Amino acid sequence: MITFLSGGTGTPKLLRGMRELLEEREIAVVVNTAEDMWLSGNHLSPDVDTVMYLFAGILDTSKWWGIHGDTFITHDLLKRLGINEFIAVGDQDRAIHVARGEMLRNGISLTEATKALCKTLTVQATVLPMTDSPVTTYVRTKMGEMHFQEYWVKHRGDVAIDGVVRRFSEPPVATEEVIEAIERSDAVVVGPSNPVTSISPILECAGVREALRRQRVIAVSPFIGDAPVSGPAAALMRAFGKEASSAGTCSLYEDFVDVFIQDIRDPVAIEGALRLDTLMVNRGKSLDLAKNILSLIYGC
Repeated sequence: MITFLSGGTGTPKLLRGMRELLEEREIAVVVNTAEDMWLSGNHLSPDVDTVMYLFAGILDTSKWWGIHGDTFITHDLLKRLGINEFIAVGDQDRAIHVARGEMLRNGISLTEATKALCKTLTVQATVLPMTDSPVTTYVRTKMGEMHFQEYWVKHRGDVAIDGVVRRFSEPPVATEEVIEAIERSDAVVVGPSNPVTSISPILECAGVREALRRQRVIAVSPFIGDAPVSGPAAALMRAFGKEASSAGTCSLYEDFVDVFIQDIRDPVAIEGALRLDTLMVNRGKSLDLAKNILSLIYGC
């Protein structure tokens, strides 16, 4: 089994290739939940849903979120009724949020709720929220702290930020399922997701770094030079006090990473790093990178 640490875009692109090479039952994915939020009484877990929809075969890979072919009848009517949700939630996607919200209100843990949703969607991979306790990423702006979703979706990242903070009522602890998945794996792959808002929240869950230090870990950089392949990672890295580059990413993982992969086009030199084509612009590129990573793990 291979366990992946994932956010909502970069790592799922890698998983797109992996699921063609491995039995899905041999894949576990620990997913960031620090971007979760309640919207119109329903619970959004965007990164969990992206991974879940990918393995269910229903993900809209033109956007890397939401369900392919979804409609927006409810969202559009809510807007006419004066409820301006800044996230456009599709009707089928909303049904998942409603179901998860009801489960959470009834005392079911996020891990168990995710398991139930995966069963309904016939997902065979193991999809694990990083923790069962609420933790949220905020960015600091001149207007005050702002939820990451508001920053990235509502404002399109077009807001100056000078800090990134995690808010919680109690320090997040990794679930037993997360630690067990890491420990039982042949290797752990830290995918090319945002190091600050996708991967670091997982690493901040008590028990994760310690478990990773006992494992073989391969990490893939999301940067080529000082630019991320997608998303707001550069601004977030600087606000997080790190260099916006593969070097800055590597420094976040240096206490546990065994193999650090950076793109063949990356001008940033990191001693000992492995150079591969990490720009997964299509299915074939995802498959090629997945094959190369599996050869590192299994020598095939």
